[in-house]
Amino acid sequence: MSKVVVSMFLSLDGLVVGPKEEMDWVINDFDSEGMGADMSRLQANAGTFLLGRQTYQIMAGAWPNQTEETSPGSDVMNHTPKLVASNTLKETPWGKYANATLLRGDVLREIRKLKEKPGKDIVTFGSPKLVQSLAEAGLVDLFHIWLHPTLLGNGKPFFRGEGRLNLKLVENKAYKNGVVRLDYEPTPVAKG
Repeated sequence: MSKVVVSMFLSLDGLVVGPKEEMDWVINDFDSEGMGADMSRLQANAGTFLLGRQTYQIMAGAWPNQTEETSPGSDVMNHTPKLVASNTLKETPWGKYANATLLRGDVLREIRKLKEKPGKDIVTFGSPKLVQSLAEAGLVDLFHIWLHPTLLGNGKPFFRGEGRLNLKLVENKAYKNGVVRLDYEPTPVAKG
């Protein structure tokens, strides 16, 4: 079975973007011995990237224009199949590369089907609304939270779920640049 793995950059106050959708607070100085190497492993384990509409639009505007020399990881990002969850987009081009596949309608049903097949991970970057839906449906197997040493004060929160989600810490790592990666697996919420 494939696993759904969420990778999310997060400020210390639990936000994924600032009040103007900005992400200039994200630390991008990936060193080969630390954060960059771990991010590369995450990408290498991906058989599919799953993106929400807004994240797709940001990534499709940037990644297809990058090369491995200028932005390590771009070969994997550009050549790995992508699914885009959106009911408003008509098409999902990815520069000169093969288009991403548009998922409409019951995205959760489609992800359940994908999870049943053997294969590499289904990795979601960003896409907090999509992640919330996946988590509430019990479809997320692992969260990689990249906690950045910034307090934004205002912006879009990572999770605004209807219910509680318990997580078990399975790994953590601090990087020289001040980022801390927290890896969590969802655990059942006790009924009582």
